[in-house]
Formats: sequence, structure tokens, C-alpha cells
Amino acid sequence: MTGHHHHAARRPATHRRVTLLLLIPAALLTLAGMVALWPHHTPKATPDDGPPRSLGRVVAVSEQTCPRGRQGPCGSVAVRLDSGHQVTTDIPSGPGAVRPSPGDNVVLYLLQDSPGGPTGYSIVDYQRSKPLWLLAVVFVLAVIAFGRWRGLTALAGLVVTFAVLLIFMVPAILDGRSPVAVAVVGAAAIMLTVLYLTHGFNPTTTVAVAGTLVSLTVTAALSAIATAVAHLSGVADDTSSYLTITQGDVNMRGLLLAGIVIGSLGVLDDVTVTQSATVTELAAANPGYGFRQLYGSATRIGRAHIASVINTIVLAYAGASLPLMLLFASGGTPVSQLLTGELVAQELVRSAVGTIGLITAVPITTALAAAVAARRATPQPQPVPRRGAWTAAE
Repeated sequence: MTGHHHHAARRPATHRRVTLLLLIPAALLTLAGMVALWPHHTPKATPDDGPPRSLGRVVAVSEQTCPRGRQGPCGSVAVRLDSGHQVTTDIPSGPGAVRPSPGDNVVLYLLQDSPGGPTGYSIVDYQRSKPLWLLAVVFVLAVIAFGRWRGLTALAGLVVTFAVLLIFMVPAILDGRSPVAVAVVGAAAIMLTVLYLTHGFNPTTTVAVAGTLVSLTVTAALSAIATAVAHLSGVADDTSSYLTITQGDVNMRGLLLAGIVIGSLGVLDDVTVTQSATVTELAAANPGYGFRQLYGSATRIGRAHIASVINTIVLAYAGASLPLMLLFASGGTPVSQLLTGELVAQELVRSAVGTIGLITAVPITTALAAAVAARRATPQPQPVPRRGAWTAAE
């Protein structure tokens, strides 16, 4: 009995030692990378040179019959500005135009027809701050109500993620740093902070961190190879083209690689934490399991998880690019030409590389977790039947 308590007391110290042996070097390397890549000359935002912007509430809408040859809707809208003045403007028209109704909060631009000429207001968008803030509050309350303390730590991890993205990663890329290096270092900082903050300081999280680091490195290497072989430039749409013109120092292919790495991190975390926790639970439920049994059982669970995640990734990309797919389908573009164009090829490479990274994460994390769990396992004392007692076999 004394030996059993001795092993039980020694295991937490061993767990902490293993965790620190991984955490301290990874944290030091990540910190050194952030110091080396930290932006020093981030371009400052230039003032908006567009027309003056005003906010207001729609008071009344008066629709009229459109003149011949003009598409509707036609008429006027009375808007009371936040300044107290009431103005009248035309009902917006065109694809995606605002369809105002009395009581709507809208955004207006003050337009000038010609230098020195008359000015007028034009409704350009809805005000969405209140519904978005309301949705954010509902989101936070739902997460905390269900997750409780774990949900609160998950929200704290979300804050850390946005802080790393907005304070370090985006400014560093704009400052001309290598997007791939920035993405890898930033992803490591997010992972080390968020995983331990959300899941606790324990061997299960440590194994998930190790598996994520290895899988993230594999994903970055595969991304570099795939984009080079496919001759992807990273300039495939209007947004990337505009960024190339306005920020010429940004490496667009590197930015594509950085996007693949960052996009893969969230799903990798899910897979590695699940596999590590699965092995831990299997070891607790079956103390007699060795490495082979733990690895085999957890891998079967991982295969089912990966199958569902692959479908999730494909559906996510399909949903995001649905307008593009409809445009190509209505234009009669051949499938071969559609798939080999850079815009679609980027998404194919992104999804394929991300999926391969997920597949590698399962055996790597499962093997690490099984090795740690098998080493932690100790033989359980078996009860000795008393002399003269009936046994189950008898």
C-alpha cells in the first residue's frame, strides 16, 4: 500500500516535469520569434478621403412611378439625421441597394454633384451596430451558460486570438515581415496560450500542444510545396489585387501560405485535443491497456472524427464560394477550366493541404498520448480471495 501511494504522489510531479520540458522551450522559441518579427514601421492608417458620412433614422418613404426607361424603385425618403436636421433623398436603386422602411437606422453620404455645385445625401447602408452588439451579448451568455468556467476561459482565449492577430500578425505582415514566419509564430503563440487557458495545465493539454506543433509544421511545409508546384501567386480576386497595388511590400504568395496555416490551426486544435482526451479517458477506463491497445482504439475514433471534419471543411468552402460557383455554372464554364483557374485552385489547395494536416495530426497525437498514458499506468492491485470463499468461476 505504501508503494502505491508513493507512485500516486510521484505521478503529478512527473506530469508537471513533462509539461514544463515541452512548454518552456516552445514558449521561449515563440517569444524569440515574436521579438524578431515584431513590426517597427507599421503603416499608419490614412484618413478617409471619401464623402462625409452621417447617421440617421428613416422617417417616411414615398414611392412613385418610375419614368419610362428607368428601373425602380423610385421615390423619396425622409431621414432625420442624428444632428437633428431632416433631409430628403432618393430611394436607393441597384443590386444590393438599401430598401428603407420607416424606423430604419441608415448610413448616408453627403455627395457633391460638381465642384461648387449642389450637394445632396444618399443612403448607402444600414446601421448594424445595435443588432451585432446584441448578437455578441447573446453569444457570450450562451457560451457561459453552457460552458460555465470552461466557457469563460474559452472566451478569454478568443480575446487572446484576436489580440495576437490584430496587434502582432497583421502589423508584422504590413511591415514586410515574412507572412509564413509570422503565421507560424503567431499560430504557436495562440495555441500555447489558448489551449492551456481553455483546457488547463495538464498532460492531456501538453500532448495536444505537441501534436498541434508537429502537425502545424507539416501543414506549413505542404502548403509551401503545393503553392509552388501549382504556381499560385496569391493574387486571384479584387481584394488581393487592390492589396498588391496599395501595399506593394506584401508577399502575396506568402500571405496565401499564412492564411492556410492560420485557417488550419483551429481545426487542428479540435482534432489534437479530442485525440489526447480520448486516449486519457480510455486509459482511465481500462488501466490494463498498453500502448498498442490505446493507440488502436483511439485511432478508430480519430478516423470517424476526421471523416466528419473533412465533410465540414468542404461544405464550409462551398458555402463561402457559392456565389462564385453559381456565376461559373450560369456562364457555361467547362469544369476543367473552372477547377484549374487560380481563384478555385487556391481553395482546392487550401482544403487539400488542411485535410492532409488533419490526417497527420491523428496518428501523431494519438501515438504521443498513448505513450504518455502507457508510461503513467501502474499495475492495479488485484483483490486476493479469502480462503474458503466462493469465486465466480465456482
